[in-house]
This record gives sequence, C-alpha cells and structure tokens, in this order.
Amino acid sequence: MTETPRTRETRPATAPASSRSGAVRSTGAPQVRPATEGWTQQKDAEGRPLLQFASPKRGKPPVHLADLTPAERVEKVKELGLPGFRAKQLSTHYFRHYTSDAAEMTDLPADTREQLVAGMLPPLLTEVRRLETDRGDTIKFLWRLHDGALVESVLMRYPGRITLCVSSQAGCGMNCPFCATGQAGLTRNMSTAEIIEQIVRANRLIAEGGLGGKKADDHSMERVSNIVFMGMGEPLANYKRVMDAVRSMVAPQPDGLGMSARGITVSTVGLVPAIKKLAEEGIPVTFALSLHAPDDHLRDELIPVNSRWKVDEALDAAYDYYAKTGRRVSIEYALIKDMNDHAWRADLLADKLNERGRGWVHVNPIPLNPTPGSIWTSSEPSVQNEFVRRLNDAGIPTTLRDTRGKEIDGACGQLVATTEDEAASAAMA
Repeated sequence: MTETPRTRETRPATAPASSRSGAVRSTGAPQVRPATEGWTQQKDAEGRPLLQFASPKRGKPPVHLADLTPAERVEKVKELGLPGFRAKQLSTHYFRHYTSDAAEMTDLPADTREQLVAGMLPPLLTEVRRLETDRGDTIKFLWRLHDGALVESVLMRYPGRITLCVSSQAGCGMNCPFCATGQAGLTRNMSTAEIIEQIVRANRLIAEGGLGGKKADDHSMERVSNIVFMGMGEPLANYKRVMDAVRSMVAPQPDGLGMSARGITVSTVGLVPAIKKLAEEGIPVTFALSLHAPDDHLRDELIPVNSRWKVDEALDAAYDYYAKTGRRVSIEYALIKDMNDHAWRADLLADKLNERGRGWVHVNPIPLNPTPGSIWTSSEPSVQNEFVRRLNDAGIPTTLRDTRGKEIDGACGQLVATTEDEAASAAMA
C-alpha cells in the first residue's frame, strides 16, 4: 500500500512513567497525532467527538422466540391458541437443528405449523452478500435487518475451533477515528434475537459443509465454539440485549445454544460502569478491554470515551473483573505506525498492568487493519516484535494476534456498511 503524505508533528512522545507517578519519559521517535482523513468526525456542541450511548428511536424488530425466556415462550405459544409444549418443540428446531423453516418441522401439526412458525420465528436477517477467502475458512456475511439497517458478522475456522465475530449494534456510537464502523455513527441497537440469529445462521452453514475444512468430512455435528463480540457496535452500550443473548448462548439445549461461557468474549472500549456490572453477572465470559494506548494524552484522541473514563479507571475495572470472576482479562491493542507503537508505550503499559498484580491479564497486540478513507497503517514488523518483546520481558503474557479476513475487509476494525452494500441491499428490497 502506497502511503499518502500526511502531516506529522515531530515532537518528543511523552507520557507518565507510571500511572501512580508524576515522572515523565521522553523519546525522539516520531509521533503522529490521530486525525480523521477522508471523513468528518461527528462532534458535539462543544467541539468534542460525539459519543452516542442511547440507541436512536426506530421501529422495533418483531418479537422472536430468542427474545423470550423459556417460560415466556410457553405463554406466547398459548396466546397463539396452541398448547404450551409446542414451545419446546420450536426451541429444539431453532437451537438444536438451527432452522426456522416450517417445512422441516414435521413433528408439528400440519394445519397450524405455518401459523406457529410465523408467530414465533419471524425472519430477522436477510443475507445481502457473502464474501469468502480463497480457502473458504473465513466468511463475511452482510445482513439486512427488518428496517433496512445493515450489519456484518465474520465466521472463521481455526484448528480445533470455529469462531464467529458477531455484531451487537448497527453502526457504533463510540466514534473511534481508526475504526471503519465508528465512522458511520450509531444506527440502532440490535435485539437479542438479532444477535442470536447470527449464530444460528452460521451453525446451519457449518452443518451443511459451507465453511472450509475437508470436503470429505462430516460437518453435520460441528458448530460455532467461540463467540467474540468484536463485530459492529460497542457491546456494553447495548448491555441488556447483549447479556440476554449471552444467557441464551450458554443455556442448555434446547432452551439455548448450549455453549461454554468461557468461549464467549465480550469486549468494550472502556464503559467502566458497565464493566463493573458485567463482573457481577456470575457468567464467566472472557472480558476484553480495547485499550490501544496506555496514556491518557493519546487515548483521549484515539478512543473518545476516554474523556469519560480514563485509562486507570478502565484498567481498575478490568482488574476488578478478574478479581471477582477469576477469569484472566484480555487487553486489545491495535498497533498503529508511529502513533501508539513506541517502545516506551510498551513499557508504560507493562508498568500499569504489573502495578495491579501478576497473572491477571493477557495482551493481544493487533496490527492495524486498513479501512476506507484512512491512510493510517500498521506498525513495521520489527516495531511490532519489539513491542511484544518488551511486554513479555516484563512478565506480561503477550501474543500478536492473527488478523484473519483482511482480504475480504472482515478483520478487526474493518466492518462497515458501504455505499455499495446499501445499493445491493436496496436492490434486494
């Protein structure tokens, strides 16, 4: 990729040497300031990056079986004039056989089957486009929701596991300048069932042999084993629906998907009150904090929500999550050339994490993925390696993350509904 000339501010990169100390480190390495290039960042009345925590008012999606508790499903079926036990039959078809097709539900009475399915399993996601890598082991789906909003999810096969990156909002209100999703702003929160439906549709495709792997193998018993809430949206800004979805994921079949909570990762850019609430849920999901800078000076510009809750507040909340759950926390860190990849920032990050204890955290540096309208680039390999080395040498387990799906714009930070996507969706409507 040819790098377009950009404005540099050549100045010493400075930051507190420790979160508990006033000392300052300095280095002569170049420092590129964050700037939106190719798009205009939304600002509030005071000129600060706009943060959207509340979902805009739009028509609600139809109520779906996956929006309801098992008891509520029974009552809903009775409202349709049918015996309550039909709710468990429907749940079995949906959560175990991954189908909403009435024709496949031969254990239901033929004369009421269509009515029951229409009332309990209304269509939620319409597939607009599917992109696959050459090996077919990574697939990106573009979905249209009932109101025309567009979201994406990414399905990935790894040795020994299958991971689905799910969206929790259409768009995102956190306004991070290096993330394609954040450029669009927040369209609306997704419903619990819209979140679950991404998994059910993925499981159906896997069972039919549609996700890479050896063609001769029987894939009928395979399914998504790992969920990462790292698609479109800030999961903790849609807290109730995301947690209701997690409860359905871990509920035993046929009440839910029967997944392990330890295979579910919930991420956030740092909504501290919601992190504290998550720690009290009693569901041992993996928690991931998208940090991207260890110093407030830079993070204020990279992650606008840092204006509400600073680095140390977010790290304190992350540590409290570990203390309450015993689950090791992940720190996500997009490595951006000359912006946040300085060696001193690796040292500062290590200092801040070690101040809170040992063995509670794992760092995942991620080479920045290219996005439309931005000329920011990933760090040089030698710089990435030095960043990782410094953290590991400080006793912080650190692994450079594999960025899958980059060639189909399906990697971290690349999910966005483009003008082309909107045109394709309109053509199908």
